[in-house]
Amino acid sequence: MRARCTTRMLVLLFRLLSFLPLPILHAIGLVIGWAVYLASGSYRRRLKENIKLAGFDQHLHKAVGEAGKNMLELPFIWCASPERVLRSIRIENWNVVDQAAAAGKGLIFLTPHLGCFEIAAQVAAAQLPITVLYRPPRQAALKPLIEGARARHNLSLAPANLSGVRTLFKVLKRNGAIGLLPDQVPQNGEGVWADFFGKPAYTMTLPAKMLGMTGAAMILAFAERLPYGKGYVLHLQQFSIPEGLTQEAQVRAINAAMEQLIALCPAQYFWSYNHYKIPAGVAAPQRAEVTESAESGSTR
Repeated sequence: MRARCTTRMLVLLFRLLSFLPLPILHAIGLVIGWAVYLASGSYRRRLKENIKLAGFDQHLHKAVGEAGKNMLELPFIWCASPERVLRSIRIENWNVVDQAAAAGKGLIFLTPHLGCFEIAAQVAAAQLPITVLYRPPRQAALKPLIEGARARHNLSLAPANLSGVRTLFKVLKRNGAIGLLPDQVPQNGEGVWADFFGKPAYTMTLPAKMLGMTGAAMILAFAERLPYGKGYVLHLQQFSIPEGLTQEAQVRAINAAMEQLIALCPAQYFWSYNHYKIPAGVAAPQRAEVTESAESGSTR
């Protein structure tokens, strides 16, 4: 009973917030971003460490505000009408998607935790059916809200388990489209250690495996958040991995592509995400081994 009441209150709150104009939501988010940064020592420490490690610490202050905007734009992205959400975004280079689809290939959209990554799938779903890998939230009360908000017209969810992975493979074999967050930390057995901004990160092998088994086209997608709540711009780039690389080298190539994408707008990356954590059951990385595997893959 308590869980249902909490869910209803959250849904009501998000729906009420969704009526606010995006500039107001982003302004509130900027304030909340700084409040969280100042109040939470662990959050502040991780954000500062990660952005400094990547060499973008000059963007720290802006990144704090952008993280807050990311939180407060969710009611708009999830609960506002699809028509209103889509009016807020402009698409660049959709022709790369059309060209890949015309070639009769499946599509793998790779979207890191950069900008408004929640809106990218909705934009794609407005153009074609897409299935997105989804990991349920830790808080059970949030599950109905998030799943109901994300699963919209043409947008299907595949759970982050064996059943969900099978679903994604089936979609690609039908030349359909899927979406992945390649910088999301996988579970034991689902990743390898590969450098991410110079530090080993346990990185999912799923995109590389799917590419090898289906021959799908990879598209990098990044929804840039415009200043003063003026909306978003969805940037799309075609991406390919050289043939003959080891799986570790393929993963490193994907990480390198993510690094280049993040460098376009470093303040909007989700730096507080614990990308370098060691999942349960995974052995800690050996720095020398990670470096050697990356170098051997780059020379093949």
